[in-house]
Amino acid sequence: MTENAEEMAKLGKGGARLRFGLGALDLHLGGGLRPGTVTVIAGATGAGKTQLGLRWAAAGAEQEGSRGVVVDVTSRGDSQNHEEYAREQLGWKPEGFATDTALDWERMWDLEREIGEIYRPFVATGRRVTRPDLEADAWHDWQRDMGRVLRQTAAFAYGQMVRGVRRFVVDGFEPTARASESIQFDYFEYLYHRILRQEHDWAAREVFREAFRAQQEKVETHAYDSGRVGVVVLYTTPHLMLDDLLAAPIGGGDLMATANTVIVMGRTRQADGGLGRALAVVKHRGSVCGDEPLAYSLTAGGPKFHVED
Repeated sequence: MTENAEEMAKLGKGGARLRFGLGALDLHLGGGLRPGTVTVIAGATGAGKTQLGLRWAAAGAEQEGSRGVVVDVTSRGDSQNHEEYAREQLGWKPEGFATDTALDWERMWDLEREIGEIYRPFVATGRRVTRPDLEADAWHDWQRDMGRVLRQTAAFAYGQMVRGVRRFVVDGFEPTARASESIQFDYFEYLYHRILRQEHDWAAREVFREAFRAQQEKVETHAYDSGRVGVVVLYTTPHLMLDDLLAAPIGGGDLMATANTVIVMGRTRQADGGLGRALAVVKHRGSVCGDEPLAYSLTAGGPKFHVED
């Protein structure tokens, strides 16, 4: 962020905000995203949400000393290209979460040992995991399997936070008429409210359960501030055009109510008849924020904003 050193200094020193490392966007957001909150980035497939989310995750290495991690909740089997984007655009080679860590406390506390930066909790079904999209038996199968999935999730998130991770990107959210019909929303409620937003010792109780007392000394040795943890949710909408995203309320029920910040990314019509891209911040509680959309392009190096950084 050297190009905007003076401007960023005015927004506060010490990196209180969780920055993207993109000067124009960080300034537009009053310095970045507020820690301890949820941000939703919404747009159609291909808008660049995943690339922007990965950029924010990677920026944690410079600001907090640890890159962020990705929870990919898609179930349709279509790749979000996390590994490819991270490698080609950021020089980052993330690995998948080793799910056996969920019950391996010795490995959990070996903090020099990586446990994987991408977690995919749902088995690919080729379809969305919403009640209308699944047969009754398949819906009940998902419900029965959630206990295993949630315990793995608790281990993944807690294991990352004791290793210094303060940024979580949750990718693959899809629109649904009612949040109660989506396994993705149930899953996020658990991840956010039961693990990420809990004090370190209460999150540890969820992980270790009956083994908590045996692990309590190590839990206190590796305490962290959950108020510094930020979450970005990447949410796919049916709307392609930015004007439609701005005009229509975005679904998502409690997720949108929980979010401190909502960013939409969509196509725009150019004066010459062509199409462009722009990002707009439609909600940013308690923060100075720019009102005008930011035009951007998707380049080989990721999102590039059309202003002087």
